[in-house]
Amino acid sequence: MDFKGSQTIKAPRSLVWKCLNDPEVLQNCVPGCQSFTAASDDEFLATVTVSVGPVKANFKGNLKLSNRVEPEGYRIAGQGEGGIAGFGKMNAEVALSDAGEETVLSYVADAEVGGKLAQIGARLVASVANKLVAVFFQRFNDTVSELAAQQ
Repeated sequence: MDFKGSQTIKAPRSLVWKCLNDPEVLQNCVPGCQSFTAASDDEFLATVTVSVGPVKANFKGNLKLSNRVEPEGYRIAGQGEGGIAGFGKMNAEVALSDAGEETVLSYVADAEVGGKLAQIGARLVASVANKLVAVFFQRFNDTVSELAAQQ
């Protein structure tokens, strides 16, 4: 599954970058996120509950950041295990650019699933994944824009 898109955020790039690296902000933006903690400067551990059709599972996994160039972007590699439900893997590139006083956040990602999730059907899994991505970026945009308005 491939995902790409962009969001224009009403905030300066420095604030968007700071929030992209803040575990608390990220936890609040990830749908179904139960925990999101920093294991190191470049690695986060997360527990996320996801429902896809008849399958509901808690996924435990990690995200590793690399190719970090402040405040331009980074690469994310993530994987999660959901027990009998299966597994998920994801790689993404996130880039930030200025748009006047706003910031454009662009992303390109690919993901794969295995186990029961893969048996459900690619269309349903892709539909749910697209919805989760959209919800994350909308929450992130709203959170960062609100923080910028308070400054």
